[in-house]
Amino acid sequence: MSVTLADIEAARKTIDGVVNKTPVLFDEKLSMQLGTNVYLKAECLQRAGAFKIRGAYNTISQLSDEEKRRGVVTGSAGNHAQAVALAAKLHNIKATIVLPEFAPLTKVVATRSYGAEAVLYGKTFDEAVAYSRQLEREHGYTYVHAFDDERVIAGQGTIGCEIVEALPNVTTVIVGIGGGGIISGIAIAIKSLLPGVRVIGVQARNVSSVKPSLEAGQPVEMPSKPTIADGIAVKRPGEKTLFIIRDYVDDVVTVTEEELAAGVYHCVQNAHIVVEGAGAAAVAALLAKKIELTETDVVCAVLAGGNIDGNLLARVIEQVLVRQGRYIVLKLLVLDRPGSLAAMLEEVAASGANVVEVNHQRAIWLAPLGYTGIEMILEVRDETHGREVTKHLEDAGYHVEREGQGDWEE
Repeated sequence: MSVTLADIEAARKTIDGVVNKTPVLFDEKLSMQLGTNVYLKAECLQRAGAFKIRGAYNTISQLSDEEKRRGVVTGSAGNHAQAVALAAKLHNIKATIVLPEFAPLTKVVATRSYGAEAVLYGKTFDEAVAYSRQLEREHGYTYVHAFDDERVIAGQGTIGCEIVEALPNVTTVIVGIGGGGIISGIAIAIKSLLPGVRVIGVQARNVSSVKPSLEAGQPVEMPSKPTIADGIAVKRPGEKTLFIIRDYVDDVVTVTEEELAAGVYHCVQNAHIVVEGAGAAAVAALLAKKIELTETDVVCAVLAGGNIDGNLLARVIEQVLVRQGRYIVLKLLVLDRPGSLAAMLEEVAASGANVVEVNHQRAIWLAPLGYTGIEMILEVRDETHGREVTKHLEDAGYHVEREGQGDWEE
């Protein structure tokens, strides 16, 4: 293991005054729900919106004048892109960043706003990285790796030092894993300062290569599916980070897309913090009860980033509301004559539901002649209220069918 606590402490001095010392916040609602003490390390409030600036700035600070003169290049899913772009700007050097073609627009725009050249290439993080390596060879750029570099790992490890200072009685630290840079640095810092603390990693189930790699004894690439946690959508862990994970991380769990969405929703609705899918991985694992806890535990979940596109955030929140029974879809028939829809909507209002959307369906439903089909999306208080609204409409004489949720494979 080539990264030590001394390296992490040196990185703290390097990045001092550049990065934010992000807050550790008590999550009262999650603590009550789990029956233990849960804190959130809000790296989503970091400069450039994620923890990545720590490692990127530490790395670029240590480049030689010749390496800086050539300019830097990297491949990134988006957060490392912004971090390298910002760190390069602060050092007044050129940066070329390769992102996947479908990288969130907010991350592409932010990368360019720091003055970097953002190149869109490939459908995945790994394809973007491969092309960035090609540009490195063709132009002689200096490469700044997203995670598999001792300087990057040391920079990310400064988060662990801050956690220990804020929570000297912490018992469990939970961190998302993509390539393994952040959990490697945090685990080294935590285990060096508080050896008895558990460090748990979390991967998106749709892109989860760490456990198979640990079993194989070397990094292996696994098949993947799309995930809202694009920040940890890395199909193969790093050479250096895998063995740090093996030696310092106590367990690795996975979370589904539905669980990630619930994590994002919880942070926004209950903790009042905006996070992206990858940033919510640790909270998602807690909500899904993937980690055994006792009432005496002091848990710190790292919210690694907050760079989520506004449209995606809206869709995530809406989908969770549907799953919680806050939005319901009803189908019913009304007479196809003036005033019938208004009369039906009066009954909806009397039930206390709020109309979000109304659509007429005639021929496509093969509604009986003389009737028209109505499809409504209603906002209700909870699942119980949704059932009460349905019964109220049935008691008013309407035949009502409630649409179920799609049984889709992720």
